[in-house]
Amino acid sequence: MILPRRIYDLGLSHKAVSVYCYLANRADKNGECYPSVRRISEDLKLAKCTVFRAFNELEEQGLLERFPRYHTQGGRRSSLYKIKGEITPTGNRGDNASSKKGGDMNV
Repeated sequence: MILPRRIYDLGLSHKAVSVYCYLANRADKNGECYPSVRRISEDLKLAKCTVFRAFNELEEQGLLERFPRYHTQGGRRSSLYKIKGEITPTGNRGDNASSKKGGDMNV
């Protein structure tokens, strides 16, 4: 799972954080996934317009890129989402200092 540095310190809405974590959980090793907005909306119990607002917020923060996808016969498919940011632990998870803090994350 890919997470940004201290995602809760970035000033994002809690819904944007939820959408980001949802996409990060589904991303491959390249940070890419393509669930539909309807699937995201249903799974997170959010309105579709709220999901789109979260996408815009994440894009403004540089945490997400969206790319349109199309069927070979024409017509839209779900977008490709590319997640930005990676976990970089600053300490060993086994030592007391980092486990008390929950492990620091940096980009």
